[in-house]
Order: sequence, then C-alpha cells, then structure tokens
Amino acid sequence: DRALDYLSTCIDQVQTFGDILQLVIVELIYKVCHANPSERARFIRCIYNLLQSSSPAVKYEAAGTLVTLSSAPTAIKAAAQCYIDLIIKESDNNVKLIVLDRLIELKEHPAHERVLQDLVMDILRVLSTPDLEVRKKTLQLALDLVSSRNVEELVIVLKKEVIKTNNVTEHEDTDKYRQLLVRTLHSCSVRFPDMAANVIPVLMEFLSDYNEAAAADVLEFVREAIQRFDNLRLLIVEKMLEVFHAIKSVKIYRGALWILGEYCNTKEDIQSVMTEVRRSLGEIPIVESEIKKEAGELKPEEEITVGPAQKLVTEMGTYATQSALSSSRPTKKEEDRPPLRGFLLDGDFFVAASLATTLTKIALRYVTLIQDKKKQNSFVAEAMLVMATILHLGKSSLPKKPITDDDVDRISLCLKVLSECSPLMNDIFNKECRQSLSHMLSAKLEEEKLSQKKESEKRNVTVQPDDPISFMQLTAKNEMSSKEDQFQLSLLAAMGNTQRKEAADPLASKLNKVTQLTGFSDPVYAEAYVHVNQYDIVLDVLVVNQTGDTLQNCTLELATLGDLKLVEKPSPLTLAPHDFANIKANVKVASTENGIIFGNIVYDVSGAASDRNCVVLSDIHIDIMDYIQPATCTDAEFRQMWAEFEWENKVTVNTNIADLNEYLQHILKSTNMKCLTPEKALSGYCGFMAANLYARSIFGEDALANVSIEKPIHLGPDAPVTGHIRIRAKSQGMALSLGDKINLSQKKASL
Repeated sequence: DRALDYLSTCIDQVQTFGDILQLVIVELIYKVCHANPSERARFIRCIYNLLQSSSPAVKYEAAGTLVTLSSAPTAIKAAAQCYIDLIIKESDNNVKLIVLDRLIELKEHPAHERVLQDLVMDILRVLSTPDLEVRKKTLQLALDLVSSRNVEELVIVLKKEVIKTNNVTEHEDTDKYRQLLVRTLHSCSVRFPDMAANVIPVLMEFLSDYNEAAAADVLEFVREAIQRFDNLRLLIVEKMLEVFHAIKSVKIYRGALWILGEYCNTKEDIQSVMTEVRRSLGEIPIVESEIKKEAGELKPEEEITVGPAQKLVTEMGTYATQSALSSSRPTKKEEDRPPLRGFLLDGDFFVAASLATTLTKIALRYVTLIQDKKKQNSFVAEAMLVMATILHLGKSSLPKKPITDDDVDRISLCLKVLSECSPLMNDIFNKECRQSLSHMLSAKLEEEKLSQKKESEKRNVTVQPDDPISFMQLTAKNEMSSKEDQFQLSLLAAMGNTQRKEAADPLASKLNKVTQLTGFSDPVYAEAYVHVNQYDIVLDVLVVNQTGDTLQNCTLELATLGDLKLVEKPSPLTLAPHDFANIKANVKVASTENGIIFGNIVYDVSGAASDRNCVVLSDIHIDIMDYIQPATCTDAEFRQMWAEFEWENKVTVNTNIADLNEYLQHILKSTNMKCLTPEKALSGYCGFMAANLYARSIFGEDALANVSIEKPIHLGPDAPVTGHIRIRAKSQGMALSLGDKINLSQKKASL
C-alpha cells in the first residue's frame, strides 16, 4: 500500500523524471496493475502523461502498456496516435517497421479497427518516409482500414502521391512506389466503384510512362474498370484515344489496341481508332515507302563535307596530313518513326497480330452500324490494306527479324474473316472474346473473396462449448500471482489468438531443439539447446564433468561457417568432480543460408602435469527454415523476379510419395513456402502438375520455386512422382540451401 501511495504521488511530477526513471515507472505500473487489477483506473492518467514524454522509448512502452491496461476507444486512439508520431519522427527504418507492426496488431482486434479507421489520414503521413518497405506496409494498412467514410480523402492523397512520383527523378524505388500506389488505387476503385471516375483520368496518363511495369498495372486496372463499370466506358475510350500515340512500350501498345478494339461501339470512336492506327503506322504501303526513303536519302538529305586537315605523326617520326570526307546522313535511331512502324521494323510482329484482331473487330462492328455499302466496303478495304502491307513487310528483308508463322496465320485468318463477313465470325470476335474476359475477372474476384473469407475466419474468436469462463473480478489473489500474464492472455483470447497447450509447453519446444555435442563416454559431456530469434542464435550449452577430477580452465571454443558471426568468446569455467554448468554463446546471422557451428572443449586437469585436454564437438547445423516465411506476390512480380534472379538450383524429384497433390503439400510444409497457383488450377487429376512457390526471408531475400511433376502411369498406380523443382534466388547461398533442404525432406517418413 505504501508503494501504491508513493507511486500515486509521482503522477504529477512524472514529466520531470529522466528517461530511465520513466521507463521504470511504466514497468512498475504494469506490474502493479497485473497484481492488482482494481488499481488500473488509478494509473491510467499517469500513462497518458508518459505518452507526451520526449523519449521515444518511453512513449513506445507507455503506448504498449496503455493498450494492455485499457480497451477504451480513447485509450486505443491515444496509443495509435503515439505510434504514428513515433514512425514519422524516428529516422531508423527498423524502428519504423517495428512500430508499424504494432499498429497492424492493433488493427487485428475487431473493436480497435473502427477506432483506427478515423486515423487513416494520419497513417498516410508515414508515406513521407522514402523507405519502400515502410511505404508498402503503410499502404496495406490504410487499404485494410479504408471505409466509405474516408475513401474519398484516401483517394485524393494517393492521387497527389502518384502525381508527385511523376516529377521526381527516375529511380528504382520511385518506379516501385508508383506501382504500389497504382495497385492501391485499383483496389479502392474495385471496392468503391464511385471512386473509379476520379482515379482513371489521372492514372491513364501513366500509360505513356517509360516504366513498363507501372504502365502495365495501370492497363490491367483500366481493363477491369471498363468491363465492370458500363458508365465509365465512354470516358475510358476517350482518354485512351488521347494517350494512344504517346505509348512507348510495345506490350502496353498491344493491350491498348485490344481495349480499343473491344469497347469502341460508336461510329465516331471506330473512325478515331482507324485514324490513330494510320497515324501510328505512317505512310503505307510500308515496304515501298521505306525503299523510296532509303533511295532518296542519299541525294537531298545527305550533305557531304570535307573535314579539317589534321597533322599526324607517323611511326617513322615524320609529319603527315590527313583529311576525310564525312557525311551527315542521319541514323535510323535518329529518325522520327511513328511508334507502330518502329515496332514492326524492329521485328516485333506480335503487335501486328493484335492489330489485325482489333481491325477485324471494329470493321465487323462498323458494318453492322453503317448501312451504306460503299462506306462499308471502303472501311473494310482499308483494314485489309493495313494487314496486307504488314504481311508484305514481314516477308521482306527490311525488318530486323522476319515475321513468325504464327503471326502470319493470325493475320491471314483476319483477312479471310473480313473477306467473308459471316455472322458466326462476327459473334466469335465481338461476343465470345468479351465473355472470356468476364469469366476471367469473375474467377479472380471469387478467388479474392475466398481468400478474404479465410482471413476473416482466422480472426473470428472461437470458443468451445465446455471452455471455462474466467472472471478477473472473481479471481483469488493467489491465482492472480501466477506467472502467466493475465492481461496478455485476456487480450489474446479476445483476438482469437489463443495458443495450443502443446505449443506453449516450453519443455516440449526445448527438447525438440537439443543437439548432442559429445558422446556419453567422453570425460566431458555436452549438449546444446539452439534458440533462433530472428537475427540472433543463442546457444545454451550444458557441460557435465563425468570424471572424478576437478577440471580447470574449461573453455568452450566455437567457430562458424557461413554468414554467422560469434559475438563474444565464452569465459572459462572450473568444474568440480561430476559437476555441471551452463555456458551461453551468442551468434549473429547475416543472411539466409545454411550455417554450421563447430568447435571443441579444452580443459586442464587439476594436479596433472599433462598438456591441455581437448574434446571435439559435433557440428551444429543451423536450419534455413528458421528464417524463411511464406509470402505472396502477383504473377507479374513472380515472372519479373524469375527473369532477374541469376542463381538457379535444379533439384530432381526423388521421393516415395505416389500422389501429386500430396507431394506438393509435403514440399510446402518442408520449405515454409506458399503456393501461388490457385487451388482451382491444381484441382482434378491429369497425370501432371505445375505450381509456383514463393517465400521471403526475415532479411528481405526472395526465394522462388517452380514445381514440375508428373505421375508415370506406365509404371503402375503405385509408382512414385517424378519430375524436377527449379529454385531461383538472388544469392547463391539461398538457392543452394533451399535445394539441400528439399533434397533432405523429399521422401516421406514411413510410419
């Protein structure tokens, strides 16, 4: 009681204390409220005062304590505001990420989520941080908290951020940040369709961006919006026609052509598409115009000049005068070619096949809209002329690469369709294509809803019918003095994060990680408990003197192999006969790869004149799985990383598992990776399977894997799965270590 009274007198003067004393007071308040729950209200005001401390550490601890002591909306709002201020003011990115994680934990509680929704605009202030990982987490948190009340303000801020990235000098992180913003706006528009009209005009300016990845995200968003929102089709088509001539990437050009060909329904829009195509193609026929250009350039455009005379020194040491004719003929790169013409002359005829499909669609639609036969024939003939001149160009020697047979077949098919104009082909080109897109978007939406449902099920609080109910007010004091944190247990129970008793048993978890280092017949027996805590490995080594002599200067000598670093050398010990002791050693981890810790124990025998004795220890292998966590990425990001990563490890499948799905699940469980291939694509049985896997280490390293397996039917139903797994990573150690892990765990242990 005296301690409580004294602590109460410190409430008003708490701001005058030093940082260390303030931290001590926070810890004291936490312990007092833990032992006496009825005293919580007495110290809440003190915690509120500590939120205004000048020390970031005190503010962080005070916010965490406040959330534990009170679940009132005002307390949660004050703690969240304190976390946001810490993120903005702290310069260390690691601190920002840690505090962001605390905010995300707050969001997981259903009652706290509504409080945090009012702070979305404050959370967006964190976007001023240049670190990409911080921005990524912030945008995801804001997207999770967005509601109909604040979505308009969120979209305005994100639009300003997108425009800001356009004025910043090009940098890798700037491009990736722009992609994150585009995807966030995409998600907002899908969830809140009223916002799409404000977002689309701003984003479509980036279709002409040099960064193909950001433009591809915008194009994907536009394609989904134009299919889902009928009222925005005219706006999107109009804006697409405005930026069409400025598109610089052939991939984006193909997508824009498809959208225009699919959704231009009026006579004016169709004519505008043809005008833009002719403008982007230049003068036709292409072959004749290019030949004339080459032939005519030499006379009127080329200026021949005599260069100034230069005095040179020959090998003999004499002077010589040299002059040369120079021509100012422009190179092909300097010529201002129209974009589509440039793509074709560079040998990219896949865009020509896409153009032929677009022209066929709009020509068939034009025929149904216009009744005048003369105008119909004129438009169809113009479309066929464009296709024919592209075919002629592809067969000539002018392009850098000739046209492929597939592209020739596609363009020829379109020419035949236009020459016949049958109703069947009209239905296939103008109806079936759009239905295919609609089915794909519906499947994608259904998959997203399924994943959201799974996430919500995880967060639901599940209580069994026979679970006991513990009322804190009725709990006896001797029960409250138990070592368990009652507030933390209550919070976990409310959030549905109660742990299983088996996993919470410390003895069970420790015994699984004990490694025997010496034999039972050695004079010194040693075993180690390996505890991995992200970047640190703690070795708790038990050393037992099995002799009847006193061992002096008993020293544990350790060395490491791989990206492991021993922090400090353990101090020597003196062991009495049949005595034991615990020695702790800390090892720092720098990257994700398999590491080995090896060493020996050296000692002197008391009273003996012999040299020092040595016991060699068994190697301790650090498992890579302690650092790898399942993660998600989009298909486009997976393909991009697959192309960029230079280290590949190909593992041949050698297993006793006979089922394809069972083998895939076994690999996922063994490697901590996540399967990116949808369940629908893996369902059914066809004798073979291909799946993409992805994981991310705690150090930010990415690991990709492609599983290609089959069931050899000719060997019988019990034949094991065959195939191979290709692993790609940025570092050699990651690729090799993951391959070794798969090799060791491929075979399923027989029961």
